[in-house]
Amino acid sequence: MVSVTVCVRFRPLSLSEKRLHGDSICIQALNTQSFTFKDEKEEDITFCFDRVFYQDSEQVEVYDFLAMPIIEGAVNAINGTIIAYGQTGAGKTYSMEGLGVLDGDRNKKGLLPRIVDGIFEFLQSLVEMTKWTVKLSMVEIYMDKIRDLFDLSKDNIQIKENKCQGIFLLGATEIPITNSTEALRCLCHGIANRAVEMNLASSRSHCVYIFSVQQESRTDGRSKTGKIVLVDLAGSEKADRTGAGGIVLEEAKSINKSLSALGNVINALTAGKVNHIPYRDSKLTRILQDALGGNSRTALLCCCSPSPSNVSESLSTLRAKLLKSLPRANMSDAKDNMEQIIDCESLDYKSERLLEKLRQNLNEEDVDMLDELLTVAGIFFDPQSTEEIESAIEDVTIRTISALHQAVEDLKDRNDMLMMENHTLKADLSAARLALNNANTVPNASLFGKARELLITYLPSFNFPPRR
Repeated sequence: MVSVTVCVRFRPLSLSEKRLHGDSICIQALNTQSFTFKDEKEEDITFCFDRVFYQDSEQVEVYDFLAMPIIEGAVNAINGTIIAYGQTGAGKTYSMEGLGVLDGDRNKKGLLPRIVDGIFEFLQSLVEMTKWTVKLSMVEIYMDKIRDLFDLSKDNIQIKENKCQGIFLLGATEIPITNSTEALRCLCHGIANRAVEMNLASSRSHCVYIFSVQQESRTDGRSKTGKIVLVDLAGSEKADRTGAGGIVLEEAKSINKSLSALGNVINALTAGKVNHIPYRDSKLTRILQDALGGNSRTALLCCCSPSPSNVSESLSTLRAKLLKSLPRANMSDAKDNMEQIIDCESLDYKSERLLEKLRQNLNEEDVDMLDELLTVAGIFFDPQSTEEIESAIEDVTIRTISALHQAVEDLKDRNDMLMMENHTLKADLSAARLALNNANTVPNASLFGKARELLITYLPSFNFPPRR
């Protein structure tokens, strides 16, 4: 298993932070991989990461360390994902886009425009016998709904999965791009459609950029496909700090819910063997399923403020857990392509046809729930690799053992209950015998009747002689 690359980037202090605390900061650099952090109790905590980018770091440094390996992997048919995470105003969007994807300042260019240039530089260096195609999709997750930023009429895109494509967005616009200029213009159009907060400096939606790179040999027809997914997560901000209300408060709740789901998935993946990874708890984690422990190389860029006024938020960001991801190449022979397409289309067609019939009689939420249950139950399960089959078998084994343990516990509880009932019956029987003995020595009609009643109740086979 390959560890996800986890980096931290501290932005320079803002003017408002300088007014509050001057040039004071809550971190002390040790080296390029570790630093000490002073928490709210003025205690020093040491953190170590794959790389730490301090306040004076340049955009190109982040690109060279974080993105270059992802691009090389994608060209070699290994999916790559970069996730920018952190509180509102911590520098995520600047790290991703720079001052703007079309901005001419080369030193300020963010990951997004640099990756676009990098993809085409790699592809243009390939031999002439290779034919390549690049497609771009761009969506945002707003209030837990996925909408297409290239076609705003598609405001509720569904997430699907099959063995050929893995996780994909059904019906999302894919724009073929042939050069960097064309790609950046498309990205600029999509960014303009993105929902933006009141302060115009931070997004209130998660933004997902998907580059699909397909290569095909002109000689033997072999093809390979790699994806690069960039995710600019919405900032998490406590409602009591922002004073948000109304629709803004609802947006904040939705953002924090999806980020919480992301944290739960990461915690489940890092906890070792668990019965269930809650990828389906949010649209965000479902889209990132391939990245979080799936078929992808993943890099996490944690963006933080070094100011003492943001200690709690920065500390929460820094405690993002490490996770594992096992990349594999997405390659196929020409003779296998048609079979795979037919298999995928057949599986998708059958499941979609069944669900469409159900939609005619049920509401959308019920059908989505049924789709999820069928997939979890394995009815729509279609393993993509030996690892998935082994994982599925292990999961079933763990669930079976868990069910057996529960059955044993239930039997123990039932046994304890029966023992208590048996003890009570023995006590009542002893009382009945005592009453019978007293009746034989003391002529007490009521006592004799009571003893006879108890014996008839607990000893139905006892032939008690009638009273004379």
